[in-house]
Amino acid sequence: MENPLELDHDVQGEPDELCRRIIVSDRSAFEEVFRRFRDEMLRYVRGIIRSESVAHDLVQDVFVDLWGTRHTLDPSRSLKAFLYGMARNRALRYLRDTRAHGRKHTLLQREADTHISNGSERDHDVDAALLGDMLHQWIEELPDRQQEALMLSRYHDLSHHEIALVMDISPRTVNNHIIRALKHLNKRIQTFEPAILK
Repeated sequence: MENPLELDHDVQGEPDELCRRIIVSDRSAFEEVFRRFRDEMLRYVRGIIRSESVAHDLVQDVFVDLWGTRHTLDPSRSLKAFLYGMARNRALRYLRDTRAHGRKHTLLQREADTHISNGSERDHDVDAALLGDMLHQWIEELPDRQQEALMLSRYHDLSHHEIALVMDISPRTVNNHIIRALKHLNKRIQTFEPAILK
């Protein structure tokens, strides 16, 4: 079975070796981990909070924390799951804080406005774009746990075991969340008729 944490060929060392090197303050190992995970973590956090600039700040904070707590790392545990768990906690904390101040993010509305304003696309391009917009909406209809498990699995390539560590649930529960989410999306897609929406 392929190791979900296998690093690209240009990254030297296995994840547990990199973790051990970080523990002893090896900056080159830290930089390799940063290069490996930064972009995918940005996509993950941006998917939760809907803000590019804030996602960038939060992910940067995660790596600052990683370096600051490097002496407490456990090389036997998934470094990827550990990083995603920290990113998730920061993103959820940010959402709680912003909701307390009454601020909301409206990415889907902006996407819909952009779609409506572009009337020059051919019909099948419009249908595909509309389906993409609807898919975002249907994913947001899912219960929070189903949505998160699906996004971590399909968009960030975490294994069920890694998702379980990030979400603090069992791999079996992860599987159940993903199955329910996919069933919901399949029902929505089957009833999608773009012609009636034109």
